[in-house]
Amino acid sequence: MENNTYQHRSASRMLRITDRSGNPMSNAKVEYRLTNHEFLFGSGAFDSLPAAAHGSFGHIDFYQDQINPDQRFYQERMEKWLKLFNYGTIPFYWGGFEPKEGEPLTQSRMYAARFLKERNVQVKGHPLCWHSICADWLMEYDNATILRKQIERIHREVSAFRGVIDMWDVINEVVIMPVYNRYDNAITRICKEYGQIPLVKTVFEAAKEANPDAVLLINDFNLSEKYRDLIADLLDAGVPISAIGLQTHQHQGYMGRERLEEVLERYSGFGLPLHFTENTLVSGDIMPKEIVDLNDYQVECWPSTPEGEERQRREWKEMYQILFGHPLVEAITGWDFADGAWLHAPSGVIREDNSIKPAYLELQRLIHKEWTSSGVLHTDANGMAQLAGYRGEYVLSTAGERAEFTLTKGEDLSPHTIQLI
Repeated sequence: MENNTYQHRSASRMLRITDRSGNPMSNAKVEYRLTNHEFLFGSGAFDSLPAAAHGSFGHIDFYQDQINPDQRFYQERMEKWLKLFNYGTIPFYWGGFEPKEGEPLTQSRMYAARFLKERNVQVKGHPLCWHSICADWLMEYDNATILRKQIERIHREVSAFRGVIDMWDVINEVVIMPVYNRYDNAITRICKEYGQIPLVKTVFEAAKEANPDAVLLINDFNLSEKYRDLIADLLDAGVPISAIGLQTHQHQGYMGRERLEEVLERYSGFGLPLHFTENTLVSGDIMPKEIVDLNDYQVECWPSTPEGEERQRREWKEMYQILFGHPLVEAITGWDFADGAWLHAPSGVIREDNSIKPAYLELQRLIHKEWTSSGVLHTDANGMAQLAGYRGEYVLSTAGERAEFTLTKGEDLSPHTIQLI
């Protein structure tokens, strides 16, 4: 690890390495290799639903009109996904997850979540409470009943997926929630009646009750003082926020280093982990600046271009370097893995036909070549050697024997015994 910019991502531990009989491996050469970062490098993993589906393609994806009946197509897409990322977000939009009351599509999400978890991917559910893509049938009820059903929904999902999904965007886009007026919806109704802080406190407490060990995020695209002030008020009210979610959908152009560093400064004061939850950089024409709501830009075709792909590669590189270099940032999620998803934008790191783009290769280089640790440990007469590198999961091996080890933050002065088998 030669670059001091990322020293905060590293750790060092003294190891006592033994053979399968428990004897110290004296004066031995032991290879070590980082196999999975502690840092969460991620992307939307919506394509894991069709990839993991057991022959059923009904109601399994938010982007249902783009489902290809060839499951192998999505499996090939996810193979590329898995070579790059260790962290994935799957959809729990209430309107798509439970289009008919009492008939949640739990199994499709469970298939997808297990598909990812079995491949050593940290999975996040998104979101548990949001005013958009909400269940229409909630509108039949009064506000007190809507709130009760929202709490029950959180208990149901967080409990059912405990141990498979232990990270959730609990509530989404609260800043705009009480004044959202594009269409009437149940969640804006209860936010108006009960207030932002009581509603957020209620949904977070429900998630905490269902899984006390879960990582619980608040998430928003409004990165102004309004969001910061809201978080301050929520923390004062005792809301158990684990991490702050920050969205940067940059369809109208890359925000740049200066603005990105301003955002980091604004939210670092809380001392909480920062997760860049939804990040979009396009490789085609930039959306016109006069568009206020990104959803208003509706085009049938939004092609990727060679010039745009090179621009996207440079922008992702700089953004990753800035965020990985900040000590409070724990996760980065590129929202669309493939082009043509939200708004039909060329926002992926692969194209719609699954061919890879320059941004994919750039991120692969950063994550798996530049920001990695591997080498050879030379043990002393007592089998002792010091391992230093990026924090995460390692494999140690020699002469056909191997062991796994996790290098974590913090100092442990006592040697850690590793037995190769």
